[in-house]
Amino acid sequence: MEEARKNAVHLDRSIKKLGGLPKELPNDALQIPDEELAFYYHSSTEHGDDNIWGLLSGVGGNIYEWYDFAVFGLLAPEIGSAFFPESSKKLQLISSFSVYLAAFLMRPAGAILFGEMGDRIVGRRHALIFSILLITIPSILMGCLPTYETWGAFAAFLLIILRMLQGLSVGGQLAGSYVLSIEQSSAKTRGFRGSICDASSVGGFLLASAVTTVTRSVLTEDQVNRWGWRVPFLFSLLLAPLLYATVSRAEESKLWSERIEQKSTVATVPEKEQTPAVVDLFSSPFRRRQLAGMIGVLSAVTSSFYTIFLWTPVYLSELRGVMKEQAADLINFCVVSLYICFLLAAGKLSDKFPHRMDLIRIGLPALIVTAPTMFGVFECESWVGYLLAQLQFCFCLSLIQGSMAAWEVELWMSDPTLSFTGVAIGHNIAATLFGGTMPLVATFLYYVGEDILDSSSDDVVWPRMLPGLYISVLGCISFYCISYVVRHPHDLRGDSKLQEAVKRKMDEAQIEKNEQRHELGDSSCSNTNNYLPPII
Repeated sequence: MEEARKNAVHLDRSIKKLGGLPKELPNDALQIPDEELAFYYHSSTEHGDDNIWGLLSGVGGNIYEWYDFAVFGLLAPEIGSAFFPESSKKLQLISSFSVYLAAFLMRPAGAILFGEMGDRIVGRRHALIFSILLITIPSILMGCLPTYETWGAFAAFLLIILRMLQGLSVGGQLAGSYVLSIEQSSAKTRGFRGSICDASSVGGFLLASAVTTVTRSVLTEDQVNRWGWRVPFLFSLLLAPLLYATVSRAEESKLWSERIEQKSTVATVPEKEQTPAVVDLFSSPFRRRQLAGMIGVLSAVTSSFYTIFLWTPVYLSELRGVMKEQAADLINFCVVSLYICFLLAAGKLSDKFPHRMDLIRIGLPALIVTAPTMFGVFECESWVGYLLAQLQFCFCLSLIQGSMAAWEVELWMSDPTLSFTGVAIGHNIAATLFGGTMPLVATFLYYVGEDILDSSSDDVVWPRMLPGLYISVLGCISFYCISYVVRHPHDLRGDSKLQEAVKRKMDEAQIEKNEQRHELGDSSCSNTNNYLPPII
């Protein structure tokens, strides 16, 4: 009871600052489901100690996994030629991007697998280690895989299998780094530490872009097509030992460990009735709404991310043919480098706003406008225009993604035994539906635009802007979801009626449970963690 009183002090102080509350609350303010009640309550908790090794393990894991994942997309033309040589150049590129999509189809499965491991079985740290091991082996094998010339169609089949194993791993790694880092963060640093995780993912793309650019610069075009494309895959062998040494020094999330201990002590659910985390996630109407809204918000981010860092170099070099691959990769390298700076600044800035979603709401309208504008500027046939158009787009995207990692984890932090699963499933479904399909969709829209231009006698620009207009549509969906679908713990701030309702119902829940424990004569069941809400 004493701990419940301490937990309510923070809310009491916030309420007093508002000048008091009405004694009677409307019925709709009091009819709050228990799960939503705990969700809002968690906004007032403090538990993180800004552990550096948890952050470094997530950063290292992201760089490594996203390096391996991005290399395939950047080498799509060479891989298409090596494994689909009998197709036309157009079909080779589409076939290569189809294999790229196959990895994304496995990411939701990886989210369920690693979510269960991270939430219910081994914890966040060990789930991260397993995901790193899972991506290392396929990457090495992919660098040694015989091509179509040697093994025929069987080589393409094995390529798809290895790529799917990579997708299974990535399905748990990014979410694990998010959750471990944010749960070890104080409330005032979540946005910045989350942006470091996202920046490290972009760093993986940057490293992949750098290695790919060096490979294409040092080797001749014929050498790259015959065997040079293997070098970036085998380069991952140098990174694996360093990464394992970093992750092994990380501590487990205290929030998760103590929630597991709390649940085992209170024993609210008999052991035989325990259900998988994914079942608990989808069995709740409130959580299903949160998940749907989260996927909607991420639709614009994931599609934009893979467009600018993966498809745009291919668009400028292979499809439009306005520059060579080396030049497109160099511009991409510069854009990615500056984007990392944009991300870190946006993450730091998001911690200054009163609501986590404020900066996201600023960035989404800007993204809606700049997405088609970028493709319009590409028609200027100037390197300066190519660079500035991409930087403008990246700046607007960073305003959204800078606080996205913290936002995703905070949606599920009220129950640490579900947060890994919630973040992983929501993020990876969005990445699969909108990120994994983006190269195919963008390539298809490009050829649709080409057909329109071929059949039109007018010299118009808008058919070239179709991929950007598609992103704009997704941006509108994201803005609607973040404004009217998703709820966030910061919604409690400034809403005096909701604050009072949460405080009253939490007190009632704690009193009722203490009475039950008193009747059972079990004093050991009291909650000793001053930042965990009671299990209700």
